[in-house]
Amino acid sequence: MILREIETAIRSALSSGKAVILLGVRQVGKTTLVNSLFNNENSIIWLNGDEPDVRAMFEYINSTRLQAIIGSATTVVIDEAQRIPDIGLKLKLITDQISGVELIATGSSSFELTSRINEPLTGRKRELVLYPFSFREMVDEHGLLAETRLLEHRLVYGSYPEVVVSPGSERDILSEITVSYLYKDILALDSIKKSDSMDRLLRALAFQVGSQVSMSELGQLTGLDRKTVQRYIDVLEQAFIIFRLSSYSRNLRNELKTSNKIFFVDNGIRNALIADFRPIELRDDIGKLWENYLVSERIKRNRYNGNYARSWFWRTHQQQEIDYVEEKDGRLDAYEFKWNPSAKSKSNKTFTNAYPNSSFRVVHRDNYNEFLLDCN
Repeated sequence: MILREIETAIRSALSSGKAVILLGVRQVGKTTLVNSLFNNENSIIWLNGDEPDVRAMFEYINSTRLQAIIGSATTVVIDEAQRIPDIGLKLKLITDQISGVELIATGSSSFELTSRINEPLTGRKRELVLYPFSFREMVDEHGLLAETRLLEHRLVYGSYPEVVVSPGSERDILSEITVSYLYKDILALDSIKKSDSMDRLLRALAFQVGSQVSMSELGQLTGLDRKTVQRYIDVLEQAFIIFRLSSYSRNLRNELKTSNKIFFVDNGIRNALIADFRPIELRDDIGKLWENYLVSERIKRNRYNGNYARSWFWRTHQQQEIDYVEEKDGRLDAYEFKWNPSAKSKSNKTFTNAYPNSSFRVVHRDNYNEFLLDCN
């Protein structure tokens, strides 16, 4: 069992009496993680929101019936809780009316689940997100040398748990995740029914990963209007498939102020969407893969370590650009990503002059482990 960085945060929240809302896309290991946390406990009840009889049981629930269902159990786990109508009120009943019970609810979409629990569980919950395996988790499991040797493999196939533990079957697993799970959850959200349009949008985003996106251009590529494109992207982000970086702008009139770049949470999903699993030496998109990997892994690192830095990219109308900027406690750290350690790079004087207290660093394949392991 590969240890997950988030375990400590889950145990801490449960010991404080809060309900844990564990979010993350399907197949990322939520159920496996919760199983491992309570594998020595007998006093636990598991309920799965995907099962019709479980949803029916919760339809007209009250505290008396809940007590009968829970019985003497001291831990209640509700998997895929977003499938249960008015789940927030049901979770509130458990936390308010049944004492001495640890409660964990998992969900594959923050769009569905958090919108239903935020008001009922105000002050009673801790929301946590589980991602595919992080670089830190892989280093702890395999050692730094072994994981570094697997870098090119991770750039192509990503770090979904089943992909990591099933060498030789990566393509089949990623294809299954994309078709059977990813689309299933997306199309269940927000009444989205046009799977062909969503497929075209996902492929367009995959080809443009790490680039500034234009809603109008995406609309032309997919046959969708601008507002629909925006709505679909919102859903994809809430389903933990993509995430956005906004442009950083504070001092200069020529800085881009409303642009966004879109990245995939996992490189393997990105490559599965465009059906391209060629090795690194045969690809012309290594720069995109490298940037997507570093940014997504840095986001995991920040989230798991309680690092509340805000993440951006920076660009001017004259095409001056910095790949990644973090802002924390009034400090700016700027990074440029280069796959080739020998590639020429220098600090952007426009940026450093505008933000004299900022730092600048080049991250390449010979020093990336420091960027992903440093917890400061």
